[in-house]
Amino acid sequence: MAEVLARQAHAPYEFHILVPASHHYTHGQWTEGDAVAHARAALANALVAFGDAGVPASGEVGDENPVLAVGDVLRREHFDVIIVSTLPPGASRWLKRDLPRRLERRYGVRVIHVVADTVSV
Repeated sequence: MAEVLARQAHAPYEFHILVPASHHYTHGQWTEGDAVAHARAALANALVAFGDAGVPASGEVGDENPVLAVGDVLRREHFDVIIVSTLPPGASRWLKRDLPRRLERRYGVRVIHVVADTVSV
């Protein structure tokens, strides 16, 4: 949220929140329905947080693969910057897969990586 608020302080931005419907491998067996339900809850929480901060945002749940999820959105809309929020190094599967750099190379959009300071379940 700090990155969002810093950007919003300098100029009005439009934000679109994308939550991939990824499985949580720490919780045993997950179905696709579980992953989508978890992503929807995370999206709802994020939209409330943005609203509480006075930052308008739209959002959606995407493919479980974050690279494909971003590609799906970019086929419909244009963005100047992608802000990727991950867990800290070591805990983040996305960082192990070099997600921020992969997105930047694949889609040609500047990527800003931020590390979440809290984990919501």
